[in-house]
Amino acid sequence: MKHVRLPIILSSLLALFFFLRGYASTVEQIHRVSDGTVLSLPELAKDLIESRLVFVGEMHTDQSHHHMQLQTIRALKKAGASVAIGLEMFRRDSQANLDRWVEGELSEKEFQEFYYRNWNYPWPLYRDIFLFARDHKIPMIGLNVPPEITKQVARKGFASLSPKQRGDLPMVTCRVDPAYMAFVRRSLGMHGHGGMEFTNFCEAQLVWDTAMAWSLLHYLEKNPEATVVVVAGSGHSWKLGIPAQIRSRSTLPFRVILPEIPGRIEGGNITANETDYLWLGLK
Repeated sequence: MKHVRLPIILSSLLALFFFLRGYASTVEQIHRVSDGTVLSLPELAKDLIESRLVFVGEMHTDQSHHHMQLQTIRALKKAGASVAIGLEMFRRDSQANLDRWVEGELSEKEFQEFYYRNWNYPWPLYRDIFLFARDHKIPMIGLNVPPEITKQVARKGFASLSPKQRGDLPMVTCRVDPAYMAFVRRSLGMHGHGGMEFTNFCEAQLVWDTAMAWSLLHYLEKNPEATVVVVAGSGHSWKLGIPAQIRSRSTLPFRVILPEIPGRIEGGNITANETDYLWLGLK
């Protein structure tokens, strides 16, 4: 009888070993760039709690990056921060519908219609973030400008905007220098750019960065207790993107978290001048 039980016991121990090894492999790996320290989510939240803005970059189609964003929001809320969520995905003129969603006045189907009027990436990629915000009554802020503005700038340059169009962007100036152009090329991994003149494309990026920075500062002026987690593309979240526009207009403390993107954002080629944390995902 003892000989029969031994293989069963060994099999059970082996299964437990592989289960625990699998569990260990799902630990979040967050590196603080300044000193290389690996942080847990609670430790990250402790680092972030005094910040007024937390930029969490993404590649729009990568579900793991949206998981990272949601985990950051969860951790900050659990740590006691008064969290709000800033969204590249929504224009400022969609704010009323964001408010209605958070208040539970729209069904998921109704809200999806507004979502697709603002953004063309699949709803399931962002769904968990939006549901968490609604379920916990977390304010959501539309940051972006009408797409026809940035499309025109990308094709014809900032100078092509009419006085009326510029009147909707009173906070935006558009002076693209070589350093900003080099940043755009690197942060977006760009070689070609759809046939657009590259200076025009950089001007469009700068319009985005500046307008979203202004929207964030406007919100924080009215909500001084808030910590806004900014959900935006990595190119906008990089310290030379929206954060640089924040820094030129305000002394509010902020932090930047970027996901690892092989060949573009990874340990050894990213510095504290570009991001505060590098999220290596589940290891």
